[in-house]
Amino acid sequence: MFSKRAMQHGKFLGLALTIVAGMSHAGDKVYQYHGHDGVPLFTDQRLPHVSPIKITYYGRPTAVGSCNLNSNRIQKRMHRYTSHIEAMADRYEVPVTLIKAVIAAESCFNPKAVSRVGAQGLMQLMPNTAKMLGVTDSFDPKQNIRGGVSYLRMLLDRFDQDEELALAAYNAGPQAVKKYGRIPPFKETQRYVKKVMRLAQS
Repeated sequence: MFSKRAMQHGKFLGLALTIVAGMSHAGDKVYQYHGHDGVPLFTDQRLPHVSPIKITYYGRPTAVGSCNLNSNRIQKRMHRYTSHIEAMADRYEVPVTLIKAVIAAESCFNPKAVSRVGAQGLMQLMPNTAKMLGVTDSFDPKQNIRGGVSYLRMLLDRFDQDEELALAAYNAGPQAVKKYGRIPPFKETQRYVKKVMRLAQS
Protein backbone atom coordinates (compact mmCIF):
# COMPACT_ATOMS: atom_id res chain seq x y z
CA MET A 1 0.00 0.00 0.00
CA PHE A 2 2.86 2.38 0.79
CA SER A 3 5.81 3.10 -1.45
CA LYS A 4 9.24 2.89 0.17
CA ARG A 5 9.56 6.65 -0.21
CA ALA A 6 6.22 7.30 1.51
CA MET A 7 7.14 5.03 4.40
CA GLN A 8 10.43 6.85 4.86
CA HIS A 9 8.77 10.26 4.87
CA GLY A 10 7.65 10.07 8.49
CA LYS A 11 9.88 9.94 11.51
CA PHE A 12 8.78 6.56 12.77
CA LEU A 13 8.52 6.11 16.48
CA GLY A 14 8.40 2.36 16.81
CA LEU A 15 5.61 2.74 19.37
CA ALA A 16 3.39 -0.14 20.37
CA LEU A 17 -0.30 0.40 20.91
CA THR A 18 0.20 -0.06 24.63
CA ILE A 19 2.28 3.11 24.83
CA VAL A 20 -0.49 5.35 23.65
CA ALA A 21 -3.56 3.36 24.66
CA GLY A 22 -5.55 4.69 27.56
CA MET A 23 -4.08 8.20 27.60
CA SER A 24 -7.03 10.56 27.85
CA HIS A 25 -4.97 13.74 27.59
CA ALA A 26 -3.87 15.15 24.27
CA GLY A 27 -1.13 17.13 22.62
CA ASP A 28 1.51 15.69 20.30
CA LYS A 29 0.05 13.37 17.69
CA VAL A 30 0.79 9.79 16.68
CA TYR A 31 -0.68 8.79 13.30
CA GLN A 32 -1.55 5.14 12.65
CA TYR A 33 -1.68 3.77 9.12
CA HIS A 34 -2.23 0.40 7.48
CA GLY A 35 1.24 -0.88 6.70
CA HIS A 36 2.40 -3.70 4.44
CA ASP A 37 1.06 -7.16 5.27
CA GLY A 38 -1.38 -5.64 7.73
CA VAL A 39 1.34 -4.51 10.14
CA PRO A 40 0.35 -1.18 11.77
CA LEU A 41 2.56 1.76 10.95
CA PHE A 42 3.07 4.58 13.47
CA THR A 43 4.59 8.00 12.82
CA ASP A 44 4.59 11.44 14.43
CA GLN A 45 4.25 13.12 11.03
CA ARG A 46 1.29 12.93 8.70
CA LEU A 47 2.08 11.16 5.44
CA PRO A 48 1.10 13.04 2.26
CA HIS A 49 -1.88 11.85 0.25
CA VAL A 50 -2.70 9.05 2.71
CA SER A 51 -5.49 9.04 5.27
CA PRO A 52 -4.60 7.72 8.72
CA ILE A 53 -6.88 5.11 10.25
CA LYS A 54 -6.38 6.57 13.71
CA ILE A 55 -4.84 9.62 15.38
CA THR A 56 -3.79 9.30 19.02
CA TYR A 57 -2.58 12.12 21.24
CA TYR A 58 -0.11 12.26 24.09
CA GLY A 59 0.77 15.22 26.29
CA ARG A 60 -2.20 17.59 26.72
CA PRO A 61 -1.81 21.10 25.26
CA THR A 62 -2.94 23.98 27.43
CA ALA A 63 -5.61 26.46 26.41
CA VAL A 64 -3.06 29.24 25.93
CA GLY A 65 0.51 29.07 24.66
CA SER A 66 1.55 32.04 26.77
CA CYS A 67 -0.13 34.61 28.98
CA ASN A 68 0.09 37.69 26.78
CA LEU A 69 -1.10 40.08 29.47
CA ASN A 70 0.80 42.71 31.40
CA SER A 71 1.55 42.12 35.07
CA ASN A 72 -1.27 44.33 36.32
CA ARG A 73 -3.93 42.51 34.29
CA ILE A 74 -2.63 39.12 35.40
CA GLN A 75 -2.64 40.23 39.03
CA LYS A 76 -6.20 41.54 38.63
CA ARG A 77 -7.39 38.22 37.22
CA MET A 78 -5.53 36.26 39.87
CA HIS A 79 -6.93 38.35 42.69
CA ARG A 80 -10.47 37.19 41.91
CA TYR A 81 -9.55 33.64 42.86
CA THR A 82 -6.83 34.10 45.49
CA SER A 83 -9.01 33.44 48.53
CA HIS A 84 -10.40 30.21 47.09
CA ILE A 85 -6.96 29.09 45.90
CA GLU A 86 -5.59 29.64 49.39
CA ALA A 87 -8.52 27.75 50.94
CA MET A 88 -7.98 24.77 48.64
CA ALA A 89 -4.23 24.94 49.21
CA ASP A 90 -4.85 24.57 52.95
CA ARG A 91 -7.47 21.88 52.49
CA TYR A 92 -5.35 19.67 50.22
CA GLU A 93 -1.89 20.77 51.43
CA VAL A 94 -0.70 21.86 48.00
CA PRO A 95 1.55 24.95 47.72
CA VAL A 96 -0.31 28.11 46.72
CA THR A 97 2.52 29.01 44.35
CA LEU A 98 2.17 25.69 42.53
CA ILE A 99 -1.59 26.08 42.12
CA LYS A 100 -1.27 29.62 40.79
CA ALA A 101 1.49 28.52 38.41
CA VAL A 102 -0.66 25.70 37.04
CA ILE A 103 -3.60 28.04 36.48
CA ALA A 104 -1.37 30.65 34.81
CA ALA A 105 0.12 28.03 32.49
CA GLU A 106 -3.17 26.28 31.77
CA SER A 107 -5.62 29.14 31.24
CA CYS A 108 -4.01 32.47 32.10
CA PHE A 109 -6.69 32.78 34.81
CA ASN A 110 -9.52 32.67 32.27
CA PRO A 111 -12.36 30.59 33.79
CA LYS A 112 -13.99 30.11 30.37
CA ALA A 113 -10.85 28.84 28.64
CA VAL A 114 -11.21 25.74 26.44
CA SER A 115 -8.26 24.00 24.82
CA ARG A 116 -8.39 22.54 21.32
CA VAL A 117 -8.75 19.07 22.84
CA GLY A 118 -11.61 19.96 25.18
CA ALA A 119 -9.92 20.71 28.52
CA GLN A 120 -11.98 23.29 30.38
CA GLY A 121 -11.78 26.12 32.86
CA LEU A 122 -9.07 27.60 35.05
CA MET A 123 -7.18 24.37 35.66
CA GLN A 124 -8.11 22.84 32.31
CA LEU A 125 -9.88 19.69 33.43
CA MET A 126 -10.65 17.10 30.78
CA PRO A 127 -14.32 16.03 30.97
CA ASN A 128 -13.55 12.50 32.18
CA THR A 129 -11.15 13.81 34.82
CA ALA A 130 -13.70 16.38 35.99
CA LYS A 131 -16.34 13.67 36.32
CA MET A 132 -13.96 11.51 38.35
CA LEU A 133 -13.31 14.45 40.67
CA GLY A 134 -16.99 15.22 41.17
CA VAL A 135 -16.86 18.47 39.20
CA THR A 136 -20.24 19.03 37.55
CA ASP A 137 -19.39 22.39 35.97
CA SER A 138 -15.78 22.95 34.93
CA PHE A 139 -16.55 26.59 34.15
CA ASP A 140 -17.47 27.26 37.76
CA PRO A 141 -14.17 28.64 39.15
CA LYS A 142 -14.67 27.24 42.64
CA GLN A 143 -15.53 23.74 41.40
CA ASN A 144 -12.70 23.81 38.89
CA ILE A 145 -10.08 24.91 41.40
CA ARG A 146 -11.29 22.41 43.98
CA GLY A 147 -11.15 19.62 41.42
CA GLY A 148 -7.79 20.62 40.00
CA VAL A 149 -6.13 21.00 43.39
CA SER A 150 -7.53 17.71 44.66
CA TYR A 151 -6.16 16.05 41.51
CA LEU A 152 -2.74 17.60 42.12
CA ARG A 153 -2.89 16.21 45.66
CA MET A 154 -3.61 12.72 44.32
CA LEU A 155 -0.72 12.97 41.88
CA LEU A 156 1.71 14.28 44.49
CA ASP A 157 0.82 11.36 46.74
CA ARG A 158 1.17 8.88 43.89
CA PHE A 159 4.61 10.15 42.90
CA ASP A 160 6.15 10.57 46.37
CA GLN A 161 5.59 14.35 46.57
CA ASP A 162 7.74 14.95 43.47
CA GLU A 163 6.25 18.13 42.02
CA GLU A 164 7.79 17.66 38.57
CA LEU A 165 6.42 14.14 38.20
CA ALA A 166 3.01 15.26 39.49
CA LEU A 167 2.95 18.04 36.91
CA ALA A 168 4.00 15.64 34.16
CA ALA A 169 1.13 13.35 35.19
CA TYR A 170 -1.27 16.31 35.25
CA ASN A 171 -0.34 17.01 31.65
CA ALA A 172 0.26 13.58 30.11
CA GLY A 173 -1.58 11.27 32.47
CA PRO A 174 -0.25 9.21 35.39
CA GLN A 175 0.13 6.06 33.30
CA ALA A 176 2.65 7.80 31.07
CA VAL A 177 4.76 8.82 34.06
CA LYS A 178 4.46 5.35 35.56
CA LYS A 179 5.55 3.76 32.29
CA TYR A 180 8.73 5.81 31.95
CA GLY A 181 9.47 6.30 35.65
CA ARG A 182 10.30 9.92 34.91
CA ILE A 183 8.95 12.89 32.96
CA PRO A 184 7.79 11.26 29.71
CA PRO A 185 9.76 12.11 26.54
CA PHE A 186 6.90 14.15 25.12
CA LYS A 187 7.84 17.66 24.01
CA GLU A 188 4.51 19.09 25.14
CA THR A 189 4.88 17.62 28.62
CA GLN A 190 8.53 18.56 29.06
CA ARG A 191 7.80 22.15 28.08
CA TYR A 192 4.83 22.20 30.42
CA VAL A 193 6.75 21.01 33.47
CA LYS A 194 9.55 23.53 32.92
CA LYS A 195 7.06 26.35 32.43
CA VAL A 196 5.02 25.63 35.55
CA MET A 197 8.10 25.14 37.75
CA ARG A 198 9.52 28.42 36.46
CA LEU A 199 6.27 30.23 37.21
CA ALA A 200 6.03 28.69 40.67
CA GLN A 201 9.56 29.73 41.54
CA SER A 202 9.05 33.27 40.29
